[in-house]
Amino acid sequence: MQKLITWIDDRFPLIKVWEEHMAKYYAPRNFNIWYFFGSLALLVLVIQIVTGIFLTMHYKPDVNMAFASVEYIMRDVPWGWLMRYLHSTGASMFFVIVYLHMFRGMLYGSYREPRELVWLIGMLIYVALMAEAFMGYLLPWGNMSYWGAQVIISLFGAIPVVGDALTEWIRGDFVVGDATLTRFFSFHVIMVPLMLAGLVYVHIVALHKVGSNNPDGIEIKQNKGPDGIPVDGIPFHPYYTVKDIFGTVVFLFLFFLIVFYAPEFGGWFLEKDNFTPANILQTPPDIVPLWYFTPFYSVLRAVTWEWLPLGAKLWGVIAMGMSIGFFFLLPWLDRSPVKSIRYRGWMYKTALTLFVVSFVVMGYLGTKNPTNVDLLWFSNRTWSQIGLFVYFAFFILMPIYTTLDKTKPVPERVR
Repeated sequence: MQKLITWIDDRFPLIKVWEEHMAKYYAPRNFNIWYFFGSLALLVLVIQIVTGIFLTMHYKPDVNMAFASVEYIMRDVPWGWLMRYLHSTGASMFFVIVYLHMFRGMLYGSYREPRELVWLIGMLIYVALMAEAFMGYLLPWGNMSYWGAQVIISLFGAIPVVGDALTEWIRGDFVVGDATLTRFFSFHVIMVPLMLAGLVYVHIVALHKVGSNNPDGIEIKQNKGPDGIPVDGIPFHPYYTVKDIFGTVVFLFLFFLIVFYAPEFGGWFLEKDNFTPANILQTPPDIVPLWYFTPFYSVLRAVTWEWLPLGAKLWGVIAMGMSIGFFFLLPWLDRSPVKSIRYRGWMYKTALTLFVVSFVVMGYLGTKNPTNVDLLWFSNRTWSQIGLFVYFAFFILMPIYTTLDKTKPVPERVR
């Protein structure tokens, strides 16, 4: 075995890569439960790729055969139902993990210097993941898939001058049809997964270049011992590989619990309207995307003020784009002298709490009819508009309240 490893290492830097990213990559010794989600995201990406390969073997990207091919996978292909449920559940769990991973970054200031590029690459992964999920959502060719794609693609028509041409280019036709399904299938199966794999690799390399953040927000590389090793660092392997294995086991237990006992998850993971084939003559009562898009869909629907120049629809699309784009600006909006929420004052803690509440509430309202009253006294649209202002206030006012916020002294070493 040693001779084999030596033979490989003479031709490929196997030992060097192993030491740089595992055995001699020194991570802070105070990681907590929030640091499970990076490795779990990588795990789910692998699950999605593997199950997607098996589904591709039997799926037909044709408007006349797509829905029937999914039914064939579910009913006639040995273990096809398992592959389909693993894939559909994996899509939702991917976003659960990514949202928690992003929240951890906001808790402990993981987007701050020197990790701005790590954060930006991570946000590109998030945008690519949204594109991957949206295009995959159309593939079953269910009724909600069809009408959801119809609504979302039509939003690009609100862009002045180029909107109509851009919408037609995305669809590949004048309507959502066979050309749309074929190109979405090719993007979903080939182009975007390759982009995701490349971005994940760059994300990890960039992270290991500057080092991992920690719950105290202290740069362990600034305090090294005589041997050049951070005094508050421990090798990623075996300490955190063992810890990640434990987190993986717990996650897979919950994951398979959903797959085997509640794959639809009450309509949140698989909607009932998607169990009927696409029908251009039958519009679902409420056209809504899956839950991981609903906060941004709620932002879109909250902009209803027709007195705005160029119309409310265009500004709704702009607001939806900005609601994602502001995340890219976090490293430069945050002016606090400390990184971790442990040493921040009440202003940031309150702002982050209100932001999370608004995000969750708008996600819920995005699944409801905007004219109904599902929360207390106001209509869903009114609550969405309140959530819209709270959401954007978090980003726009951040340079102010992070500057004024009183902070606690940060210890020299991690706790």
